[in-house]
Amino acid sequence: MGMMNGCACCDVGVLGRRGLLTGASALGAAGLFGSASAAEKPFRIDVHHHIAPPAWVAALKAAKLDSPPMNNWRPEQSLEDMDKGGVAIAMTSPTLPQVSFLGAADAARVARESNEYARKLADDHPGRFGVFAMLPMPHIDESLKELAYALDTLHADGIGMMTDYGDKWLGYPEFQPVFDELNRRKAVVYTHPTTPNCCVNLAKDVPDVAVEYGADTTRTIVNLIFSGASQRYQDISFIFSHGGGVLTAVAERLQIQMERMPPYKGKITHDQVQHELNRFFYDTAQVANAVTIEALAKLVPTSQIVFGSDFPYRTSAETAAGLAQRFKGKVLRGIGRDNAARILPAVRHV
Repeated sequence: MGMMNGCACCDVGVLGRRGLLTGASALGAAGLFGSASAAEKPFRIDVHHHIAPPAWVAALKAAKLDSPPMNNWRPEQSLEDMDKGGVAIAMTSPTLPQVSFLGAADAARVARESNEYARKLADDHPGRFGVFAMLPMPHIDESLKELAYALDTLHADGIGMMTDYGDKWLGYPEFQPVFDELNRRKAVVYTHPTTPNCCVNLAKDVPDVAVEYGADTTRTIVNLIFSGASQRYQDISFIFSHGGGVLTAVAERLQIQMERMPPYKGKITHDQVQHELNRFFYDTAQVANAVTIEALAKLVPTSQIVFGSDFPYRTSAETAAGLAQRFKGKVLRGIGRDNAARILPAVRHV
């Protein structure tokens, strides 16, 4: 499969230039660009939507790691964005660095208080928010305890993780106890990029957000596949942010070059790599443009692409608009809602 996955209109639903113009004249700009109209009931599931629990913000401020978008966040802002973008429910998670900068006890406390805040937010606004719970990673014992509490007591919809923790990526054996438990529970694991210890300020005047976040998302995907971890964790539904980062740019290296060179030669095949790529999920945050999202739709089935806004850094309306210019019909509906609903049973009928 790989880059041979078709992107024809009948299969993938990508609108050609002529189709786009015809659709614009026939449907009008509002309908084409996917913004919520007065007659449209919000239906989208946003898997990439950030909130700022007070305990977490306080810990960030104490460590001088806070930033205005998180300091200034309020639930009303999320609801307003969701309404404008036709989002029925947002799966919430704190963004980087979550609590990885804290010692075990403080990380456990902040994660617990943050998860309880997220649960209360969801309860206070029925049907509008879901919960991707934060774990006190990289602290294993504390993470296992919080995992059980989040899923069994708070009834979180999944777990939110960083793509790395310091100098270790998600397929590393140090994290196996946590992922074994997640696999046993058939959990959803949403991941968000961060900057590993190795790669801070690599290029002068180039912020990490420009390149490194995308690279780190792909780095953890590659580590999961080529370490054999993702094959062990077949019952985890992984969601990767930003369309998998730079995945489409390096896909051929993974499919062909890696299987031809030590230490992977004879141990993994093109089809095995593609199988793993095809079962992961990829959100649309900051990639709903012709170059990236259309390349992703050629690399993996569109059934694996899920709506993500990256609020408050981007909006759901602009993401919906970008997608509506490139997909149509059942494919667009799938990306907006149905693909995520397959793995999020608690929100399937919201």
